[in-house]
Amino acid sequence: MQRVFVLDLEKKPLMPCHPARARELLNKGRAAVYKRYPFTLILKDKIGGDVQPVELKFDPGSKTTGIALVGHFERGLEIVFGANLNHRGQKIKKDLESRRANRRGRRNRKTRYRPARFNNRRRTEGWLPPSLMSRVFNVETWAKRLQGLIPITSIAVETVRFDTQKMQNPEVSDVEYQQGELAGYEVREYLLEKWGRQCAYCGAEKVPLEIEHIQPKSKGGSNRVFNLTIACRKCNQKKGNRSIEDFLKRKPTVLKRIKAQTKKSLKDTAAVNVTRYAIGNALKQFGLPVTFWSGGRTKFNRTQQKYPKDHWIDAACVGETGEHVLIPKTLKPLSVTAVGHGSRQMCRVDQYGFPRTTAKKQKVVKGFQTGDIVKAVVTRGKKIGTYIGRVAVRASGSFNISTKNGTTQGISWKYCQRIQAVDGYSYLTEDRQFLH
Repeated sequence: MQRVFVLDLEKKPLMPCHPARARELLNKGRAAVYKRYPFTLILKDKIGGDVQPVELKFDPGSKTTGIALVGHFERGLEIVFGANLNHRGQKIKKDLESRRANRRGRRNRKTRYRPARFNNRRRTEGWLPPSLMSRVFNVETWAKRLQGLIPITSIAVETVRFDTQKMQNPEVSDVEYQQGELAGYEVREYLLEKWGRQCAYCGAEKVPLEIEHIQPKSKGGSNRVFNLTIACRKCNQKKGNRSIEDFLKRKPTVLKRIKAQTKKSLKDTAAVNVTRYAIGNALKQFGLPVTFWSGGRTKFNRTQQKYPKDHWIDAACVGETGEHVLIPKTLKPLSVTAVGHGSRQMCRVDQYGFPRTTAKKQKVVKGFQTGDIVKAVVTRGKKIGTYIGRVAVRASGSFNISTKNGTTQGISWKYCQRIQAVDGYSYLTEDRQFLH
């Protein structure tokens, strides 16, 4: 189970405690629930206390970012909190493309509404598309939240999944992680991802794969990553030092596919690489020591300790301190999904881009807002029972509540009690119950 965050009477973070200890504090009336997600207690009779160093670790990804809090205890390094943060970059991109298509369609029909604007807007320095910038904001938001819940002393972040610059020029010297057992590790992992973990020539899967030079070194080929692929031993030996055109002269379709694939980069890797500096600069603003590492080292640490693949486990294995970190078998991660803070769109549009609904009404109804986590105890009528989940408000005061069993409509606001205010994220607990 996750450790429970603890605050003192002045809301300063203390070391997290075991869930059994948290229940004891609540039963004795020494603490109260301060926050539900992540679960946090506030003590009623204590100010200050002994704390140990805690390292906050991030494994930023294109779709999901792993978060881990690793305590530096006398008994060793141990993870006390893990979470998977799911981004909404693809939804933002889709919404922007839809809006752009609607506006373009209106202009092409020569109807009213705003004219086209081309290069009359200047972008600020370091500008990133909203779909990428949302990832940066999510990481920054959770770093700030966790800093207020636990005494963090340092931050470690994986800046790139694969260090493509080092792979393009493998002769770069004075790079510590390129020496010893880790040498060539990132190149192989990159190629496995790029070529779908199958032989580039025959498509064989689940067989030993070898790094192969597309243009043989004996004929001027280099070690740069664009000249490398992966192949099974049979194809690798059969090709030998022949050129790819000669080897695949009877397979023009395969030859065309391989030549096209060599020019492509991993889309997810590109997204992570683009945002690495923005994430780094955002984390530096917290005034804590920040170290940066590559994904090759992360996977090396994880496989050496024989941990399964997961984003939050990768986060725990980032950097030097990830070489020996204990992950309790009972610890289950919290799944967090970014859902935004509502839409600025005043009304919905039809397929032609014209308004089809009325303008928005008030955002807060009877003290509740869409996205709040509520507990509704219905005492009479056809819907008698207890409902805990995300609420969708209506101006009439008849709300919808989404729980793990589905959505229940028509719950009066009088039965509702807010557990946690909307914060832009939804939460998925161990039993796969959605909580927003």
